[in-house]
Amino acid sequence: MKIVFATNNQHKLEEIRSILGDKFEVVSLSDIGCHEDIPETGKTLEENALQKAQYVYDHYHVSCFADDTGLEVDALDGAPGVYSARYASLEHPDSLEHDSEANMARLLRELGNNNNRKARFRTVIALIEKKDVCPCGCTSIKKVSQFEGIVEGEIIREKRGGEGFGYDPIFQPDGYDKTFAELGVDIKNKISHRARATQKLAEYLKTL
Repeated sequence: MKIVFATNNQHKLEEIRSILGDKFEVVSLSDIGCHEDIPETGKTLEENALQKAQYVYDHYHVSCFADDTGLEVDALDGAPGVYSARYASLEHPDSLEHDSEANMARLLRELGNNNNRKARFRTVIALIEKKDVCPCGCTSIKKVSQFEGIVEGEIIREKRGGEGFGYDPIFQPDGYDKTFAELGVDIKNKISHRARATQKLAEYLKTL
């Protein structure tokens, strides 16, 4: 089964492909010739994921899914949340978006010596299936589904580990004494937020 994943992020592609396995051919935006900067203006992960999937569906008329992920820190009232990927640039507009080092630095600075380090990663996947064409030919019929994955953990005080990406070096999942960046891809792909959301997606796709 071939399906479009609305991303060109190689880390995400590798994770998704590893989790879904060879039963699914997951192609990226660049694979279908999409090089536009897809807007993400939603105020929630659900809105952003659906917005990206809808853009691809509307412009390329293919079944597709998109995800959005946020790190929610209790002591920061759920921040950075939907702004996780561009957290540092919100503070310094001249900073680059998706600057992981800057994002982690800001998060650790804002947490300071706060002993409440409770946090969670949450991923939402929006899937839009092209089902059929309206008998009059005016529009296609689609089905929209959403899948959520959550992993609880805590923010440690210093970065540890060299694998992974994003906030992985400072996030330690519950039940482990290592960060995502120390656990390695194999373990992370079994327990992560994205793994849990993707597993729900895979279980659904297998029923089609």
